[in-house]
Amino acid sequence: MKFTEEQLVAYSKPLSETEEQQCKNAIAMVVDALKKLGFKEENQITKKYSETPSFQVKMKSAQDGYEVNIFLQGSYAKNTNVRTHSDVDIAVVQEDVFRPKYRPGVTGADYGFANALPRAKSFKDVVQEALIKKFGKDVERCNKSIKIHGNTYRKDADSVPALRFRNYQQDYINDSDNYIGGILIKPDEGVEIINYPEQHLRNGIEKNKSTNYSFKKMVRIAKEMRYQMEDRGYKYAKKASSFGVECLVWNVPDDIFTKYQLIGFKFEEIVTYLYSNRNSILIFKEVNGIKNLCDDDVERRDIYIGFVEELKRFFEYEY
Repeated sequence: MKFTEEQLVAYSKPLSETEEQQCKNAIAMVVDALKKLGFKEENQITKKYSETPSFQVKMKSAQDGYEVNIFLQGSYAKNTNVRTHSDVDIAVVQEDVFRPKYRPGVTGADYGFANALPRAKSFKDVVQEALIKKFGKDVERCNKSIKIHGNTYRKDADSVPALRFRNYQQDYINDSDNYIGGILIKPDEGVEIINYPEQHLRNGIEKNKSTNYSFKKMVRIAKEMRYQMEDRGYKYAKKASSFGVECLVWNVPDDIFTKYQLIGFKFEEIVTYLYSNRNSILIFKEVNGIKNLCDDDVERRDIYIGFVEELKRFFEYEY
């Protein structure tokens, strides 16, 4: 399908001020909900990075000992969303208790850590209770998240209760502050999931700067292509995730993004690179730089190889 420069420029545009305010409103609503259970704000809602809508706030419950970090994650936080398609993703991370991962032969005793005592309710149950008190029937518990259905004031939001994950595998001095921070999600069904949204956000900002602010534009275009391909029945476009598409683009070398001035030529070059290197997708990294995109999963590799091949056939730049 042919796309003009004008169309691609439109696809590449970032959040509007109205959408950014809706993201902040979504964070504020979760904050207000937790207040109903005795949580108090430790600071105002602020952006972690000025370049993106990376809103965050910390809260604490003196009564129950909870320390919580609430922050925007996903495409809105990274400013790579495609208009009208994306929900707001909000991480609600318990910080007072964490899951560590150590080097072989090292234990929590080497850091002076003690095992946490169990609580009567799971953290997800606590967050759900707070949200129901605030939003009532607009709250829906899902396997990995708790969805808050939107209205004219706020977008649909997925709040993700999680435990702080601390990766100490690169720490050789037993420094309790020297860890890579992730989040541990405990689904109602299925295996636990470890993600690194904060590293993803930082690496995306760095990639954007190193590509003369082309990376995020190209990600938005690639996501829009995926949606259009899915609408037209492309098999692998339907199976590929927006997260995975962003990771594909992140693995493209920086010089590819700066080779041309016109957006259409840039994107065409990116598609050509991905197509030429599609058999190396198994070693592509997620944007966090820690996990492999396909995690040695052959089926997932085939999905992204298939998507790249479909994209090569689908996209045509009208000069």
